[in-house]
Amino acid sequence: MITLLLKRLFHGILVIWVVATLTFALLRVAPGGPFDSERKLPPEVIANLEAKYHLDEPVWQQYLRYLSGIAQGDFGPSYKYLDRGVSAIIADTLPTSAVLGGLAILFALLIALPAGLLAAYFRNSAIDRLCMFVATLGISLPNFLLGAFLIWLVALKLGWLQVGRWDDGLSAILPMITLGAAPAAYLAALLRSTLIETLGEDFVRTARAKGLKESVVLGKHALCHSLIPVLTVMGPLAAALLTGSFVVEYVFAIPGMGRFFITAVTDRDYPLIMGVTLVYTALLVCTNLLVDLLYGYVDPRIRVQ
Repeated sequence: MITLLLKRLFHGILVIWVVATLTFALLRVAPGGPFDSERKLPPEVIANLEAKYHLDEPVWQQYLRYLSGIAQGDFGPSYKYLDRGVSAIIADTLPTSAVLGGLAILFALLIALPAGLLAAYFRNSAIDRLCMFVATLGISLPNFLLGAFLIWLVALKLGWLQVGRWDDGLSAILPMITLGAAPAAYLAALLRSTLIETLGEDFVRTARAKGLKESVVLGKHALCHSLIPVLTVMGPLAAALLTGSFVVEYVFAIPGMGRFFITAVTDRDYPLIMGVTLVYTALLVCTNLLVDLLYGYVDPRIRVQ
């Protein structure tokens, strides 16, 4: 197990380095610069700004300087927010995005697990068709459109909740539903298909022949065996949700990392773009590593291998 962890950690570090290199290269070859704007700045001002942020150095020196900073946990200064570094911005906003993402994951699992079980157990029934219709709708509906609809209906028409704030549990309900709806629908559809296949396996028929309760057959035998595909997609899905959906945070004016990423792209704030990208990559590596470890607990055959 320790050897597996070390291999995964090495691969994770390699992935982070490749992403950092590609992102750095793409930002440098993209047309335009961080100080280009509709209002032209004098050449002397641009030269001073480039000298301040070391953009006048050769690209390879900028690259090595940036890698050295990352190794020391410093993502560099922000070109847009002059009084805050990228590390400080990420430290301030990542907890908000993580809380929203964690709530969305919890919401998705609470909806997907019972819906997938019901749809598979009552296959080809009205319950199955209803669950799959809602799942298809959830997958097809863009989250920005769902968020706008919830704001219009729940906040503006019914007046039940307020939007544009992030100061209590109620303010997280609509963003949580908006962010978790599509993952819940996708996981429910995936779990249904794997459960239908599992329910036809010999070990399930054997468990029923032994006289076990149907709840035990479904919950202990069939569901555990069907969680492998769900865990596979949970890794990248959890990373995406934990960093927060950029669009959802923007729609609900949540002070998370996603809003800063959008403004960083429009402002060509290179260090902030790279900082957010690397945080997302690191979370993706960590969640995939956690999923690899969970495989062994869900399916003992994988643990033996």
